[in-house]
Amino acid sequence: MLRIKEVIIVEGTYDKIKLSSLVDATIVVTDGFMIFKNKKQRDMIKRLADKNGVIIFTDSDKAGFTIRNYLKNILCGKNVKHAYIPDIKGKEKRKLRASKEGFLGVEGVSDEIIINALKNAECELKADDDRRLITKADLFSDGFSGSSGSDRKRDLLKRKLKLPGRISANMLLDVLNELYTYDEYRAFVEEIDAKCKKM
Repeated sequence: MLRIKEVIIVEGTYDKIKLSSLVDATIVVTDGFMIFKNKKQRDMIKRLADKNGVIIFTDSDKAGFTIRNYLKNILCGKNVKHAYIPDIKGKEKRKLRASKEGFLGVEGVSDEIIINALKNAECELKADDDRRLITKADLFSDGFSGSSGSDRKRDLLKRKLKLPGRISANMLLDVLNELYTYDEYRAFVEEIDAKCKKM
């Protein structure tokens, strides 16, 4: 499994599932063209690019290149790498028919093609990291998941950090570990706890 420092940006959930089995990296989904309408998602991607860099890994069809070019432009090419898959005719197993252009997307190509694409993008491998990471157990014990009122508390944290409202708890955890130290997270927890007591 490749341990990649940069954040990988893909178009869809199935792309993320495929990559998650091959790489240890934070993977952000654009939800296809929804990225054009989601300012908070774009802002989050900009912050991730500034911190650790991003690898844009979209399909090789017209839609994939439209999303790729849009992201490249909003990021001004700064800390951006590109991973490309070749044009391979076919259809993904889960689909009834091939895409409009008839090419396999990221989810449909072989593991070897994906690994080679990431290596060709000159991804940076993660060094051993001994810092204290924020865990799911932290989110639970701090009231951001698994208890009554955790939705409200998680929403306060997302607003504080200017993150998209629809971001999942798992993606929230990935983004927290990409952008903040454990000590910074603890400061956010204290601030939000104080705010909740006043409500």
